[in-house]
Amino acid sequence: MSLNRRKFLGAGAVAAGAGLTLGASGIAAASEKTFNWKMTNAYAPGSPFYVQGPGSPTDFCKRVEAMSNGRLKIQHFAAGELIPALEGFDAVSSGMVEMNAANAFFWAGKIPAAQFFTAVPFGMNTQGMNAWLYNGGALQLWEELYEPHGLVPMPMGNTGTQMTGWFRQPLENVDSLKGLKMRVPGLAGKVYSELGVAVRLLPGGEIFPALERGVIDAAEFVGPYQDRRMGLHKAAKNYYTTGWHEPTNVTELIINKKAWDSLPADLQAIVRICAQACNAESLAWSDAVNADALEDLVTNEGVIAKPLPTDIITRLREVTNDTLASMAAADPATRKVHDHFMAFRKKYSTWSATGEKGFMDLGV
Repeated sequence: MSLNRRKFLGAGAVAAGAGLTLGASGIAAASEKTFNWKMTNAYAPGSPFYVQGPGSPTDFCKRVEAMSNGRLKIQHFAAGELIPALEGFDAVSSGMVEMNAANAFFWAGKIPAAQFFTAVPFGMNTQGMNAWLYNGGALQLWEELYEPHGLVPMPMGNTGTQMTGWFRQPLENVDSLKGLKMRVPGLAGKVYSELGVAVRLLPGGEIFPALERGVIDAAEFVGPYQDRRMGLHKAAKNYYTTGWHEPTNVTELIINKKAWDSLPADLQAIVRICAQACNAESLAWSDAVNADALEDLVTNEGVIAKPLPTDIITRLREVTNDTLASMAAADPATRKVHDHFMAFRKKYSTWSATGEKGFMDLGV
C-alpha cells in the first residue's frame, strides 16, 4: 500500500471517528433538552387531592421532574392564580399553557361525550372505569374526541365512589326534589333537572357560602374528608350516602397536542407513567381518609348520614337511562362513546357480580 493511500485511509478513519463523536454528541444534546411547562387547575389553592397531597396534580409535577432528572419541569397554578377555574380547556387548546387538571364533565357544553370520561350515573366503579380506560379501548376514544381541539387527554386521579351530597332538609320521596336548588355537575345534573331540580354548576370554592346563605338548598362535592374540610356539614346536616351519580370520578389531565408532540418518547412515557401512578395513589389516599372523616362527622358534628329513599333511587335510575339514551340520539360522537361504555359495562358487570360482589356479599 502506498504512503498516500495509507494517509488517505487514516484521514478517513479520523473523519469517521469524528463523525461518530459528533453524532453521539447530537444524540446526547437532544436527550438533554429541557422543557419548562405550565399546568393550570380547576380547583382552588390548597385543595387536598385536587391540588396537593398524594397523587395530586402538584405531586404529579414533582414526579415528572424527578423521573426526567429535571428535563421536564411543570409549574402548577391553582384556580385563579393564572386563569379562572373553568378556563383550562381553552387555555390548553390555544397553547397559552401546556397542561390543565380538572374533570372532563366541566366541558360538557363543548363536548357532550366528554362527561363519560369522568363519571356515569349507575355506571361503573373505579375498577371498572380503569379497566375501560386502560384496557377497554376508552382512552383511544377519548383521544379521538379531543383531537379536533388540539388536546391529548389521560386519567390522572380518582376519588372513588362519591357521596350523594348535603341537603338542608331531609328527602322523603321523589317529590322532595322538586324545586330544590342544587350544586351538582356532570350527567347527574341532567338527571336531577328532569326531576324538577334547579341545577347549579359552581366551582368548589363557591359551594359552602352558597349553601350557607341558602342560595342553594343542596350540594354535592366529593366525600367525607373533602366535604368536611370545606365545612359543608356546618351548612347542612343531612348527608346522603348513595353515590349513584358518581360511582367513580376521574381527574383529567389534558395536554396541548403540539407541546406533547415536541416531547421525546422517553419524556412522553414518563408523563404517562406518572399520571398512572397518581391515578392509583390518589384513590388509595381517598379511601384511607374518608372512613375516619365520616365517623367524625356522624359522631362529633351531628351529621345524619343515610341512604336515599328507595323510591328516589328507582326514579333516578329510570331517568338516567332515558337521559343517556336521549344524549346518544342527539349527537353521533356521544352515541359512539355511549355504546362503547355500555357494552363494556355489561361485560364488566358480569365479572364484577361474580368476583367483587360475591366477596362483598360475604359481609366484609
